[in-house]
Amino acid sequence: MHDAVPAFALPLLAAIALLSYGIGSVPFGLLLAQFGGAGDIRRIGSGNIGATNVLRTGRRGLAAATLLLDGAKGAFAVACGFILSPFHTEQAMAVAAIFAVLGHCFPVWLKFHGGKGVATGLGAALALDWRVGLACCAIWLAVARLTRISSAGALSAFVALPVLLTLLNGGDPGAPIPLAGLLIAVLALARHHGNIRRLLSGAEPRIGRKTP
Repeated sequence: MHDAVPAFALPLLAAIALLSYGIGSVPFGLLLAQFGGAGDIRRIGSGNIGATNVLRTGRRGLAAATLLLDGAKGAFAVACGFILSPFHTEQAMAVAAIFAVLGHCFPVWLKFHGGKGVATGLGAALALDWRVGLACCAIWLAVARLTRISSAGALSAFVALPVLLTLLNGGDPGAPIPLAGLLIAVLALARHHGNIRRLLSGAEPRIGRKTP
């Protein structure tokens, strides 16, 4: 059984959730593409604001910067949760991770049309447990390299995320951090529903091939 969060801590957790949503909602891919002269990436490829779609502009530097910054905002949000909550720290970190990914996927500034949560989710995972974060990044890169399909790597990493967080954090899937990993994984998989359909039909584009 997990201890219930006392009433006095709920306003702080709510503030952490709001702050983390704001951090996660910064659309780095869109901003970097616009300021870098690549145009509005919402009108390119998949229309997504993440690093994979920025890469479709042919601007590898912008794509790499988007990947790093989107990951950094997930890690930064979790760090804020850790710093701001001297008590119930695991709950605060879990809330921060979930809402950072929600902010990236559903940014209010873009009428809730955001990214798919891959880089932000993995950045949050690194901050929740660096061992799991590194393992998931390795899975993502290995599968993407093997298949030449970015979404296959991302999906594999997020399937592994809650399992690894559970195994390396006491074996209790209902603990705050493993539960956060599960919710983030479910959100990421849901955001990839189109990719999953294309993977099953063999129509998912490979890395380096532009989407019409």
